[in-house]
Order: sequence, then C-alpha cells, then structure tokens
Amino acid sequence: MLLAAGTRYAYRLCGRRAAAALQGHAGRSCARSVSTSWSPVGAAFNVKPQGHLWDLLGERRGLFGVPELSTPEGFQVAQEEALRKTEWLVERACSTPPGPQTVLIFDELSDCLCRVADLADFVKIGHPEQAFREAAQEACRSIGTMVEKLNTNVELYQSLQKLLDDKKLMDSLDAETRRVAELFMFDFEISGIHLDEEKRRRAVDLNVKILDLSSAFLMGTNFPIKIQKHLLPEHIQHHFARDGRHLVIDGLHAEASDDLVREAAYKIFLYPNADQLKCLEELLSSRDLLANLVGYSTFSHRALQGTIAQTPETVMQFLEKLSEKLCERTRKDFEMMQGMKTKLNPQNSAVVHESEGLLGYIYCDFFQRANKPQQDCHFTIRGGRLKEDGSYQLPVVVLMLNLPHASRDFPTLLTPGMMENLFHEMGHAMHSMLGRTRYQHVTGTRCPTDFAEVPSILMEYFSNDYRVVSQFAKHYQTGQPLPKAMVSRLCESKKVCAAAEMQLQVFYAALDQIYHGQHPLKKSTTDILMETQEQFYGLPYVPDTAWQLRFSHLVGYGAKYYSYLMSRAVASMVWKECFLQDPFNRAAGERYRREMLAHGGGKEPMLMIQGMLQKCPSIDDFVDALVSDLNLDFETFFMDSK
Repeated sequence: MLLAAGTRYAYRLCGRRAAAALQGHAGRSCARSVSTSWSPVGAAFNVKPQGHLWDLLGERRGLFGVPELSTPEGFQVAQEEALRKTEWLVERACSTPPGPQTVLIFDELSDCLCRVADLADFVKIGHPEQAFREAAQEACRSIGTMVEKLNTNVELYQSLQKLLDDKKLMDSLDAETRRVAELFMFDFEISGIHLDEEKRRRAVDLNVKILDLSSAFLMGTNFPIKIQKHLLPEHIQHHFARDGRHLVIDGLHAEASDDLVREAAYKIFLYPNADQLKCLEELLSSRDLLANLVGYSTFSHRALQGTIAQTPETVMQFLEKLSEKLCERTRKDFEMMQGMKTKLNPQNSAVVHESEGLLGYIYCDFFQRANKPQQDCHFTIRGGRLKEDGSYQLPVVVLMLNLPHASRDFPTLLTPGMMENLFHEMGHAMHSMLGRTRYQHVTGTRCPTDFAEVPSILMEYFSNDYRVVSQFAKHYQTGQPLPKAMVSRLCESKKVCAAAEMQLQVFYAALDQIYHGQHPLKKSTTDILMETQEQFYGLPYVPDTAWQLRFSHLVGYGAKYYSYLMSRAVASMVWKECFLQDPFNRAAGERYRREMLAHGGGKEPMLMIQGMLQKCPSIDDFVDALVSDLNLDFETFFMDSK
C-alpha cells in the first residue's frame, strides 16, 4: 500500500523508474518557460578529486542533504528512523476518524517510507563505493519487507475501509483525494488483505521472496562469462576484456563491426545457466502463487489492474494486431539486412518557472566512471506533495547517463543516440518536476507503467525534429548548425529496419505475457521462447541459447513489457495531434502539462489521454499510430547531402 504507484512493480509504495523534464518536450513550448535548477551531482558522485572532495561527495553533509547518510551506516539509522515514524503514523491512521485527514496520513506514511526506499534504490545502483551500495540494498529490502507487512495490516486497512464505505464522506472529497484513497485500498486488496491471518502471512512471505528472487535474477542478467582465451580465434580476442588466461564476455557486443565477434558474444553470453534458469522459474512460480492466493487467475491479471490495457486479453489483442500489421514490413527489413550483410561480407554470404518559481531539483550524474552501470536512468529521490502547512514538498530526481568526458582536444561530444537518450530521460524528469499532485503516492512517474513512458518517448519526437535540434546542435568549432538535410536523413534512417525492431518488441512483450499467464507453464521457459519467437518474430531460435535468462525487464516490468509499445503509440498520437505543426507551441505545451503531466498517477491514464487528444483511442488507433511511424520518406532519405 505504501510504496507509490510509480514503482508498484517493485514495492507498490515508493516509485522509481521509469520520468523527465520539460526540456524540449513541448520542445520549446514549455522548455523556454520552464527550466530546472540543475545541481551537478556534487552531492552525488560525479566529481573529480579536487579541493574539498568530502564536501562535494556529500560525505559531511550526507547524500542529497540527508545528514544520516554521510556514511554507509547511516542507511541503518535512516531506515530505523523511518520505521519508528511508520509505527507512529500507523497508530495515528488507526485512531483518526474517517475523513480527508485519513488520506493525508496514509500519504505521509507512504512518503516516510519512500524517502528512504527511493534514495536507496538509486544509491544501490549509482554510488561508486561498494559499502554504500550494499547498505542501500539492505535498506531497500528492509523497507520493502515493512511495506508488505503494512499491506496486510488489518487494522490499517479497516481505517481506510471506513472512509470508503461512507458514501457521503467520499462524495465530499475532491476527485484526486478519492482516487488516491482508492489506490491505497487497491494495494491492500492485491496484497490479500481479505485473506485469513495464515494466508496473509503467506502473502507477505511470498512478496519478500519475490523481492529476493528479483534481486538475484537482476544480478544474474548482467553477470559476465569467463572463457579460456584459446577458445576464441586470436584475431577477435582483443574485442573482449582479459582476466589472466581468460576472456570476459560481459554483453552481446551488438555494435561490433565484425560479425564473428557478435556471433561469439551472443552464443557465449546467452549460454544457459542452470542457477539463473532455476531463479527465473522460481520467480515466475512465486508471482503466480501470489496472484492466485490473492484472488487472480494469473499474475498478469493482477499486474494490469488500473493500467491503460486493464487485462492480459487486451494486451494480447494489441500485440497480435500490431504483429499482423508489422509482418510484411518486418520480412522486407530482414531481406534488406541480409542483402546489406551480403554486400559487406561477401565471404560470409532545479527547475524554475517564470511565474511559479522553483519547481524542483534535478541531480545530473551524466559522465562515465569506473564501476558505473552502463545504463541511462531516471530515479526519484523525493516525490512532490502538498504538506500540511500548505507548502509544497519539491521533487528531487537524478538523471544518470554515461556520457564521455571531455579530452584535451575535444569537449564532450554527443552522438545522435546519446542526445536522444538525454531527451528521453529528461522527459521522465519533466513528469516529476511538473507534477503537482496533492499526494506523493501518485506524484510524477508514480503512475501505471503503460503511461509512465509516454512523456519520455514523446521527447524522442522532439529530439528528431530539425526545428528543435537546430536550436542547440552546432559544430563545436565553427558554431554552425547541423545542415537540415543531414538531420532529416538521420531521422529517416532510424526508420530503416524499424519494423523488425518493433516486431522484436512485440515478441518480447508476448513472451512476457505468456510467462506471467496460466501456471504451471506447459513447457520449459526455453521451449516457450522458441515457440513464441516462431509466432511473433521472423528469425529462428539459436540452439543452446536461453535469452530469457538475460531478460532483466522480467523483474521490473513483469507482465507489463508491452508498456513501451503502448506508451509509444500514445506519444505518437500526442506528437501528431499537438506538436507536429509547431513543436514550440506554448499553448499546446501548457495543455500537455495541464492534461497529462500535472496529474502524475492521480488520474486514470485513459482520462488523461482523452483530455489531451479529445477522443478515446481504440486498440486499432494505438496500432495504426505505431505502424504509421514506420513509413519511410525515400525522397528525404536519399536526398543529396548538400
């Protein structure tokens, strides 16, 4: 109940992944009127040793200004303090007569836990010191365990039930307060509050087990493989890190130009691992047991409550219709790829608003460093909410990228992909900064997963529009903007083989749905992967590989991987309807903020979409929006570079 909607997939009380800044969203429409107070992650970790290093790293003040977190041991202090306050708030919630104050206390309870869990969620990934990462990991587990206990606390549940049962009282509440009360109740219900005491204890145990299995599986998805050097041809060994007499394969090396390097990495990195396979099967089985225990036929049915899609049947309908429309395009993409390969390898036939003032803080952890995860992410550190004294608790987020450092000869230069990723993550930050919900439980990205990626993907459309790009993308020496033809051809080139990429996402999403469907599974997860790949993709399964064991999104996006496609469809419709004609349209940007960003998860996602588009899109509308984005402008693509 207490972990917020944004991370419902992780805790359900405190939210994380998956948010962005008004950066270019409304490209400029909002970007010029809304900026953020940019804090270099001096309080985070991206500072070069110079001067008062301990101050810069927050070792004296504490991470993100939290005094207790000046040392790793501070996480224990912070979580104990949070748990003590939690006990007091639970007593207060249970003794307060039903009314608006009930929801405020529940949200304060959520905020109390999220303040530790959200921050720890980032630190366990992003901090350069192992001691801090381990302490944060333990804090996440401790808070997560408490949340699961609270989600099955009968007395706490009854205090909320009294409010929801009083129709007159509920009718007197504003829409946002009613929705937040219902969301807290929803968290109780999916946690099995209606069960007897023995089954509630079992539900808590299953949730804690799922947290542990999820953590173990995530670690396994990135675990490198060591092989003896002599097992690979000498001329490709330099592509891999060395460890004595061994080579370390730590990924798929998909960007390698040598197809033998890619083939070796694929087959070695994805070779089945018995422990990881057991962990995945136990995770899927535990999720299914939990769903059955609390009254759902499958985990997918439980996970999709309150989303745009609502049911697994709707998700599969969406995926099947999209796959049907992609089929022919994907076949042509594969043929083109094969032709290209044949030619290349013939032998191988804080943000401040102009009138509203400070909106929040964005810590920017942008540059590469040793042991930093190679992933671009947005983390919520503190959610926004209206406090009892009438002031607003400003949101705090971290954007973590992996940009190269400047050298003696060059400043930091961004590739088109890096620039698009920056826009994407800033889209999440915009969602966090511009949300002005009363309750932190539904602030910013704390919303249904298939809506959470809409702001970030919408920003990608701005990053691919020359009118936006020309405002900042200039030659680092001459100051000349990128030629329009070059930008246009680059954007069109992204559509090359895009159908095949989208078909791959459909395959992943369908596999996710099947894994979280009816249990026990009729076949092994590998056999299911083979069958699903044959049905939803065009390339054959490679024998003796188990790609699903590296599918880390099964943890954070269990039964919800389709959300990327659904969010992209919504973002496409918003772009075309509202910003295509003028990406700097101030009125459209303000409307986007008012109808979609401001509500976080405090409003039904489909209602926000309807408010923005002035219509209720159907599954066919979603599919058509995705497919229409694949149409290639050949005249632009092949135009003279001059």
